[in-house]
Amino acid sequence: MAKLFEQTQIKNLKLANRFIRSATWEGLAGEDGTCNHALIDTMAELAKSNVGLIITGHAYVISEGQATVRQLGIDDDGLVEGLSEMTGAVHREDGRIIIQLAHGGLRSDPKFTRTKPMGPSTGEGLLESPGREMTVEDIQQVVNAFGQAARRAKDADFDGIQIHAAHGYLLSQFLSPAFNRRSDDYGGNIENRIRILLEVLHSTRQAVGGSYPIFVKINCQDFLENGLTREDAIHVGVMLDKAGVDAVEVSGGTILSGNRIPFRREILFERDQAYFRQTARALKAKIKAPVILVGGIRSYLLSERLVDEGYADYLSMSRPFIREPWLIVRWQSGDLRKATCISCNGCLGAARSQRGVYCVQDQKKRDKL
Repeated sequence: MAKLFEQTQIKNLKLANRFIRSATWEGLAGEDGTCNHALIDTMAELAKSNVGLIITGHAYVISEGQATVRQLGIDDDGLVEGLSEMTGAVHREDGRIIIQLAHGGLRSDPKFTRTKPMGPSTGEGLLESPGREMTVEDIQQVVNAFGQAARRAKDADFDGIQIHAAHGYLLSQFLSPAFNRRSDDYGGNIENRIRILLEVLHSTRQAVGGSYPIFVKINCQDFLENGLTREDAIHVGVMLDKAGVDAVEVSGGTILSGNRIPFRREILFERDQAYFRQTARALKAKIKAPVILVGGIRSYLLSERLVDEGYADYLSMSRPFIREPWLIVRWQSGDLRKATCISCNGCLGAARSQRGVYCVQDQKKRDKL
């Protein structure tokens, strides 16, 4: 138990344990992306419950990149005040919090953006609404938007940022040959496909300085025909490490990946958990930056082995904290039963409701009382 609950440090960020709340879309922000009290209370409860590090749900860096209803925004200086209230609430509970910066790309929703979605290429053959191919000017606008968003994150007193380059959003689309069919400097081989991500990393680093923690979340594979391969994903991690990233979170899949979506159902046995572990281990052997593993982790005992056996440095969970925000406190107390989340994915649909994300299984129990 000591290893999972020892204090560690990433750059200047001190963490009380090795458990991380992975970015989770809460559906709790204002219609204009503002951070409100419901969202602040959610983050404060996680901090109070001894989660080592909280990563916010994806926050759009530019309005054209909004992908989901009531998604958090960080595209305007006017949003910093509300975000500062969030970080203040977490810090008062002695918690640590970073914000995930994102752009939806072809998954941006015209209902909110009022514009046609754009990506590395059109999504023809993959998406019902194919969108348009980005120009080089579009790319540079997005790169600059990530830098400005990083500056706002630092101004709002977040403890760091995470760049979202997974799950089929914009930067993930550039990495994937399934989405990226460009023939210019941003398409073709993996060195070209990673170009925008490295430019975003450079832009954010310039905005926040050398001592501010910057994480990146990547897919181990897309699990799509002609998608990102495991070998290219590991190469991406190595290139990010050389470029100065402070931690890499390994996930996988997209909403188009069938039963290999990032949030899989029916995680019944230990063998079903930590489904991206092999790629995480291979990457960890090649880079200096810490590796964070997400994907179906439910067991404390498995978490111990994942760290002890060199699969990852940190363990990241999403859905378990929706049902049990206090899970880490429970494990610290010696109650090592696995997380009670049954991976039904009902919470994902609930996030679209006016109430925002919640565990539908707990609600069913309450309704029966």
